[in-house]
Amino acid sequence: MISVIVAIARNRAIGFENRLLYRLPDDLKRFKALTTGHTIIIGRKTFESFPKGALPNRRNIVLSKNKAAVFPGAETFSSLQEALSHCKEEEEIFIIGGGGGESVYKEALPLAQKLYLTEIEDTPQQADAFFPPFDIRLWELIQSSRHDRDEKHQCPFSFKDYQRKSHH
Repeated sequence: MISVIVAIARNRAIGFENRLLYRLPDDLKRFKALTTGHTIIIGRKTFESFPKGALPNRRNIVLSKNKAAVFPGAETFSSLQEALSHCKEEEEIFIIGGGGGESVYKEALPLAQKLYLTEIEDTPQQADAFFPPFDIRLWELIQSSRHDRDEKHQCPFSFKDYQRKSHH
């Protein structure tokens, strides 16, 4: 099963200079809880931005056109399709971004069954990576919880879990 996970601002912004736009400890906790024990697929630049390298207790897959590149603790494939062909049916695969944010997500969205959004109630001053436009009508909200700002979180945000509506 393919899931997309992303923290997204009001204007669909997701990053600036290869960093997340917001420091939201609860979002990082949720990310860890959802992805631990599963497979994550990321673009090369995103992987290289991880301060400690490969994320522990997860199968890390990096997408890179450079066949010779080595990413410690991760497997490398040249395309999303190639990576997916090396995953099992029963694996839960989380697409966590990369390729300027947009390209991996854009390719994965039509294939995804689940969408784990963190909707941040703010528009950043600067952003250079955006989540691709998508049709929310294709998705059914299955869970939602809102968090106010507090001493650890500079703006309010909501966790929203969506499931793709079955085609009738």
